[in-house]
Amino acid sequence: MSTWAKKKLSDCVTLKTGKLNSNAAVVDGLYPFFTCSQEIYKTNTWSFDTECVLLGGNNANAIYPIFYFDGKFDAYQRTYVIEPKNDNNIRYFYYLLKEKLKELREKSTGAATKFLTVKILHDLNVIIPDSIRQQNIASILSAYDDLIENNEKRIKILEEMAERLYREWFVKFKFPGHEKVPLIDSDAEYGKIPEGWSIIPMSTLADFINGYPFKPKDLGEYGLPIIKIPELRSGILDKTPRNSGKSIPKKYLVESGDVIFSWSATLLVNIWRSGNALLNQHLFKVTPKKIIFRSYLFYTLMALVKKLSKQVVGATMQHLRRDTIVDAKVILPKEELIEEYEKIAANLLGRINCLCEKNQKLSKMRDLLISQLVTGKREMKKE
Repeated sequence: MSTWAKKKLSDCVTLKTGKLNSNAAVVDGLYPFFTCSQEIYKTNTWSFDTECVLLGGNNANAIYPIFYFDGKFDAYQRTYVIEPKNDNNIRYFYYLLKEKLKELREKSTGAATKFLTVKILHDLNVIIPDSIRQQNIASILSAYDDLIENNEKRIKILEEMAERLYREWFVKFKFPGHEKVPLIDSDAEYGKIPEGWSIIPMSTLADFINGYPFKPKDLGEYGLPIIKIPELRSGILDKTPRNSGKSIPKKYLVESGDVIFSWSATLLVNIWRSGNALLNQHLFKVTPKKIIFRSYLFYTLMALVKKLSKQVVGATMQHLRRDTIVDAKVILPKEELIEEYEKIAANLLGRINCLCEKNQKLSKMRDLLISQLVTGKREMKKE
């Protein structure tokens, strides 16, 4: 630790904030738009063109998003744009600040919403090595992130393949042998559909189980993770609450591969891939009536939610009503065609699951190294 020095964060980096309101996001925008959300949005403007760390400055649960970025982007007015001073390595400070997030959560102010003030960040105590070691540490850790990013690109390709096949067969009706199947009037909003297919309510395709109404006293640090919207979006987090599950009915248990639908506040459909967990209220576990419906159900539900999102109700907390979902009409093809699709889609989703598991392992290894390398607890081998 002889080459490490105690500093204030203000000695090492500069802090700026964005100028935009959160409603500046646009669909299919040209540039990344960083806010206080874990999700990166898009906008058609850019105010920054730099290599930096983006840190959200407020969050209801003090789960502050942090990103490394190099290029043109824009930022929300409560998002910090952090750039290095002198010869400090900004990617090293990205990992250092990730390690400091728990400390920052504890120091944040506010009741209903937690805030990171400029003073909190400026006064943050850090211990840093010389610039060469910063570069070496950043290179080691970024190699893990590069592998994770590459796997995420492969995941996206596989997801697009499964969804494209779904649309080709069940939306455009270009399934194998479609030339020999006449289209008939469905007497529904879908117009003409292939002969032998039917229109059914969503409740015929799947069961919707709303999550358990956990109370504050039920939330702890040990046991099974409890899935809320942040976990559905990003997986298990450091601040994910837990419960032993011993007194929770088994119907609220979630396993890898289960389809989860967030119907309140954020409309989101995802496949859970982080092992056994418990489901919180405002989330549905969507279980297919027949196992061959699993992949078909997932993409049908995604398409339906996108369609029904225009019908959200509620002022402070927008949501889709349960009856809107379960009574919504969807197309049911012949079972032999669904089964043929399931064989292909299940293979693609299985490959996605493998890549997700690899990324989870890589993330754990990277996070362990972060805590060791940026604190100086573990010295790098000299070449």
